[in-house]
Amino acid sequence: MIFSDADLNAIWLTLKLATMVTFLLLLIGTPIAWWLSQTRSWLKAPLSAIFALPLILPPTVIGFYLLIAFAPEGPVGHLTSFFGLDSLVFSFWGLVFASCIYSMPFVVQPLQNAFETMGNRPLEVAASLRATPIDQFLSVVLPLCRSGFFTATILGFAHTVGEFGVVLMIGGNIEGETRVVSVQIYDHVEALEYSQAHYLSAAMLLFAFIILLSLYIFQNKKTSFGVRL
Repeated sequence: MIFSDADLNAIWLTLKLATMVTFLLLLIGTPIAWWLSQTRSWLKAPLSAIFALPLILPPTVIGFYLLIAFAPEGPVGHLTSFFGLDSLVFSFWGLVFASCIYSMPFVVQPLQNAFETMGNRPLEVAASLRATPIDQFLSVVLPLCRSGFFTATILGFAHTVGEFGVVLMIGGNIEGETRVVSVQIYDHVEALEYSQAHYLSAAMLLFAFIILLSLYIFQNKKTSFGVRL
């Protein structure tokens, strides 16, 4: 068997984490991206910079400050203790929270670009036909911006799968709980198990290639029909 039980557990946990994070980011990122695309407030620039910070900052910096926040003495740690919840440090839900922050720009920015490209004219037409805001979003925004949602979903999922620094600092290395594929590869290399590291790394490389190839094919098809992401 190419993959050990520990490898399979890491793969399953990674897919579970990426799926949950992508779903949450679409729920959270859509209203954020919509506001950023529509507002003329002076807050747009600083908030856009804050949401884009994970693109620039090393993962260890984000992981360090999240670790301080999640610690029992930190603000989030105090909050979880007050409500009688378990600490987020070295837990799966800690990984979910940290991954949402780290992958946020990969969901927000494609959605914001799609909303801005759509413009306000379609919504004005829908409003003139007495469509409610919910109807406008479901009947106008979603169909016209589906390429943006597709790109945001693919990038958010793929980026979460490839995380290492943040998940290692927040989740540690607990099998079945926080040991994702990237950490499992690191363990194999540390143990000089290069064959197992090759198998997992090759799987990750193939996954990344397929994801990017699918995204570029989709973008090229959209461009060929005169539609931009």
